[in-house]
Amino acid sequence: MTFPSGDPWGTPSPPAASATPGSPENLAMPEPSGPVIVEIAEMQITSTLVLTPVGDLPLAGSRWLVTDHWLSQRRTPTWAKIVAFGGICFTAGLSLFLLLFKEPVAQGTVNVTVTSGQHQYVARVPVQHEDDVAAINQQVNYIRSLAAL
Repeated sequence: MTFPSGDPWGTPSPPAASATPGSPENLAMPEPSGPVIVEIAEMQITSTLVLTPVGDLPLAGSRWLVTDHWLSQRRTPTWAKIVAFGGICFTAGLSLFLLLFKEPVAQGTVNVTVTSGQHQYVARVPVQHEDDVAAINQQVNYIRSLAAL
């Protein structure tokens, strides 16, 4: 049995979109706003827009906030584990004292919040070093200067 619309339930297919320049279908498409100047996580910033996965925000007048959240842990490094277990036979177990060696490991995220009008978007950027946090702060300061123009 064949169906004229190709759908066994007979639901009508949507009408073909027209390609006329003022149609509502074409108004939903974002216009090109120039090259991407800065990219922070999934946000892309051009000279006039902030492109986010949930929609575009105007750059002019936007407010930016950076907050960092750190978690510091102490872990036994991998090299100490390998040397300790490899040296058990030669040092009669004294090499197991290497397992007491701990090093601090910092992990965290930096939340970059952009607010433009009533809309807000938060990007969470995972970081491993404090240098990464400084770089993100420099990028956001640059974006703040662009937003003030």
